[in-house]
Amino acid sequence: MRYLITGTAGFIGFHLAKRLLDEGHFVVGFDGMTPYYDVKLKEKRTAILARSNGFKFVTGMLEDKAALDHAAELAEPDVIVHLAAQAGVRYSLENPRSYVDSNLTGSFNVLELARNLQPKHLLLASTSSVYGANEKIPFAESDKADEQMTIYAATKKSMELMAQSYAHLFNVPTTAFRFFTVYGPWGRPDMALFKFVDAIRNDRPIEIYGEGKMSRDFTYIGDLVEGIVRLIGVIPSEKNRVVSDTVIDTLSKNAPFRVVNIGGGQPVGLMTFVETIETMLGKKAIRKMLPMQPGDVHNTYAVPDLLVALTGFKPRIEVDEGVRRFVEWYQENY
Repeated sequence: MRYLITGTAGFIGFHLAKRLLDEGHFVVGFDGMTPYYDVKLKEKRTAILARSNGFKFVTGMLEDKAALDHAAELAEPDVIVHLAAQAGVRYSLENPRSYVDSNLTGSFNVLELARNLQPKHLLLASTSSVYGANEKIPFAESDKADEQMTIYAATKKSMELMAQSYAHLFNVPTTAFRFFTVYGPWGRPDMALFKFVDAIRNDRPIEIYGEGKMSRDFTYIGDLVEGIVRLIGVIPSEKNRVVSDTVIDTLSKNAPFRVVNIGGGQPVGLMTFVETIETMLGKKAIRKMLPMQPGDVHNTYAVPDLLVALTGFKPRIEVDEGVRRFVEWYQENY
């Protein structure tokens, strides 16, 4: 099949594109190569993808409709996967405008593109952050998600709402998947795992927020990609509506639109995470305990039942194995 994937120079987009290229698909990648973190890491990812004759790359910002249209012309996509975004919860406190430009205006351009191209399936990356101040644990897709804690989360929820309206108005089959704390090799330097490993290896203190009393539903990158790939083939329609007494399907009654969690439903305490990293490195961290930061939530915890019902798959890589794989990659590259 032919794919247009935004964000292929990024962590998740790189892994998804590589998986699809390895399976023999044609992929056009689109990314802005912004300096939010080390551009050299993005260039290395892109260079690996470029080894495949089935990969073409277009540099451009999501806000640049002409550049996005050019990528679409090259791709002639059967499927569009929109992963590019301004990421990072904490950075949204410093530079909120970049989130509006990328996650709202940019996502609108992707929706307009899908409206014109009418792909078989449009898939959009959302986040567990949309659950915000929701006190119901664990998080199911049907739960209320109207109290976002950051502009990042607000822009992602707004993207979901825009996508649902486009699916309804223009009959674009659309799946929005909500990620839960993705980690693994080739991860971003601003992510906790990368920061902790780098600091411990270089004898710098690690900053542990919330006094370490938080937990996250960590999802290994390979599991995330497996979930996405399986969802690509589950095009939202009444034909595949889940009918169950225990699973609530989010398939809209008015549109070919669905929201799906991609998380394992196995949250891990932050201090357990730190101790796992210490074990893999064979070295203790210098710990700097700090209070919660604005916008942080105490816990994330996915209900994976809808993902399982639709695809037969649930993330399964344990944190110790995932951290070991990251540490090996880090030691080879840094």
